[in-house]
Parts: sequence; C-alpha cells; structure tokens
Amino acid sequence: MDAVEKWNSRNIELIRRIAEVQRYGGGIVSVYSEDTFIDGLVKFGIPLEDAREYTNDGCWEAIVPGKSSFIYTPNDMLPSLYTALKMNEEAAPDYPDFETLYASFSQALENHVASVQKTLDGRWKNKKYPCILTSIFTEGCLEKGVSYQAGGAIYPMHGIHFGGVSDVANSLYVIKKLVYDDKYLTLDEFVDILKKNWEGHETLRQLIKNRFDFYGNDADAPDLMMQRVFNDYADIVGKTKVRAGLMRPCGISTFGREIDWRMRRLATPEGSRLGDILATNCSPTPGSDKKGPTSAINSYCKLDFTKTCNGATLELKILPSSVKGKNGIDALSALLKTFRDKGGYYMHVDVVDTAMLIDAQKHPERYPNLPVRVSGWSARFTTLGKDWQDMIIQRTQQLV
Repeated sequence: MDAVEKWNSRNIELIRRIAEVQRYGGGIVSVYSEDTFIDGLVKFGIPLEDAREYTNDGCWEAIVPGKSSFIYTPNDMLPSLYTALKMNEEAAPDYPDFETLYASFSQALENHVASVQKTLDGRWKNKKYPCILTSIFTEGCLEKGVSYQAGGAIYPMHGIHFGGVSDVANSLYVIKKLVYDDKYLTLDEFVDILKKNWEGHETLRQLIKNRFDFYGNDADAPDLMMQRVFNDYADIVGKTKVRAGLMRPCGISTFGREIDWRMRRLATPEGSRLGDILATNCSPTPGSDKKGPTSAINSYCKLDFTKTCNGATLELKILPSSVKGKNGIDALSALLKTFRDKGGYYMHVDVVDTAMLIDAQKHPERYPNLPVRVSGWSARFTTLGKDWQDMIIQRTQQLV
C-alpha cells in the first residue's frame, strides 16, 4: 500500500469513527474540510505556514492560535433587500427588470457593509482592560507594546458577519420568477402584499412555499441565485482586508440571532411572515430543504468558502432511526465524505428526533440530559428558552 492509499484509508476510518460518535446525538463531533480552511486563510493574506497551524475560535471561525486576536460584528442582510423593495416607504418600487432591482439591492448591501466598516475603525484602540495574561501568550503584543484587546496580536481580526443570506437569495429568486419571468403579478402588487404581512393572500404564500425549490434542494436556479448573492456579499466585504489596523475577514453567521431579529424582519417574498424564525447561519431556510441531506450539502458546497475565511456553516438534523446499524453508519459516513470532498467549510450534524424534542418541550422532566446542537455549541435542550427550542425544532428533519 503506497502513501496515498494509506492516507485515504486512514481518512475513511476517521470519517467512520466520527459517524459512529455523531449517531448518538448532541451535535458532536462537528466536521470541516481542512483544505477549504487553509485555502481561505491564505487567500485572505495569512502565510501558508501559519494557515496550516489554524484552529477555530471556539465555534468555527478560523484563527492562527497564539498569533491572533478575534471578535466579530453580526449583521442582518434582509434590511438591504427591504431597502431595495422600499418596504418602509410610501413610494412603490419601480424597476423595469430584475437586474435593475438586483443592482439596487447590491448597492444597499454595499452601503450597509461600508457603514459597518466605519463603525469598526478605532474600536480596539480605547479598551480599558489590558488583558495582561492573554497578551503575554499572544505573539505580537509584547513586541509592539500593545495589548491583546488593543490589536497587539500579529493577526488582529474583527470579522464582519452577515446572516439571512439564504433568505435573501430565496426571496430574490421568487421575485425574479413570479414578477419578471412569469409576470404573475407586478412588483408593486407583491410588495403591497408583503407590507400587509400576507393578510388575505395565504393561498399565494402557500403556493410559493410548496411549489418552489429553494436553496438546499440541489436545484440549479435557486442555487445560482444563492451563489450570486454569496459572491457579491463576499466580494464587497473582501474589498477591505485590513483597515485601521484590524484585519476584516468575511463570514456568514447568525449564532441564534435569527431569534432576536425575528420581530424586526418584515414579511419576505419566500413566504415568511413577521415573527418567523428564518435560516440559521448558511443553512437553508427551515422547512425549505425537502430533498434530503445530500441535496442540502450539494447546494451548500456550490459556494466558494475560500471567500469567507471566517466561516459559513451548515446544520443538518438527522432522524436517529435512519443511522442505526452498519447500514446507517455507512450512509452517514458517505454523507460526511461527500461534504469533505466537495469542499464544504463547516457542518454540524445533530442526530435527534423532532418528535422527541416536541415532547421534551412539553415534559422537560423526562429529558434532563437530552443534548442538541444549537449553533457553534451544544447544550441540554431543556435548559434552553422556548424560542431557542423552537428554532431547533423547526429545522428540517432529514433521513440519511
């Protein structure tokens, strides 16, 4: 057996061992594709020898241990779409074609990112606490005479993260199809429906939710829209790699903020209403990924995650009965191998039954130790608030 065969054999065995652990639930172990991690850091400007030493910050953001300081700023992409659609204005949107509408959205997003970039300038310059112990053990701080908290590390990183990317892509896809391609209704009529939170138009809302293949189903048209939104967002953020002494890596995350954002988000063209919990991180919108976990992975892995070196993760919730026995382990192993081979960034696989979660919500005393994957971490389900429990329950139940 030559070196390549040995390497492949060991990797296959490792993947199988991970699958054997994952089938017991709790979202442990999460997985990543190392080549994607390293390539993204190098593309961002980290030397290869340091990129190869990477670790994650605790959830999934890639950093160089002992040489990095890290924090991030979360943002929601949906308000940029609302701006383009004039959802908060009396005036009706008037775009003669989809490309004009998309250009307006892209400009709104660029303005949003520019505003975020400006707010970060000097943020680490006025820290009150020197963080002495961390500064001693982080390269660059002693040499510069600057603390960890003030940007003294060799790689002081302040990530720019946006959530709601898949929700925006799905919404733009629906608008393009219904308004501009099929001419089912005008944009003005559609926006008016959204402003009224779909009141009196439930039939149309259900038609959209049930007749459209959205991101997460390995369908060309919606996945191309997701790629377009993803690439434009990453390119906008990527224009500024370093500013005011801080590295500004690009990421996609919500980390549960889809709960906090829910009452500030208006109705969306993809069929959501005010108060709905939408997509987690870079995952499909809950309930929209209807064609199984392989399709979800295929859609996700069409994205170039070397552009988002600060991470963009996928969550999968797998029915426990589908990974029982040798056949179940084989299937889950194949799923993990597909994710790695296609260059995915980071994936959480939570093997848990939705019916059990619903019962645990009603009868927490029966499930004191039921673990679940939340976002970049795991927790006992019954210790979470109802909104957080609902978020996990609403994730699509997949069969391997």
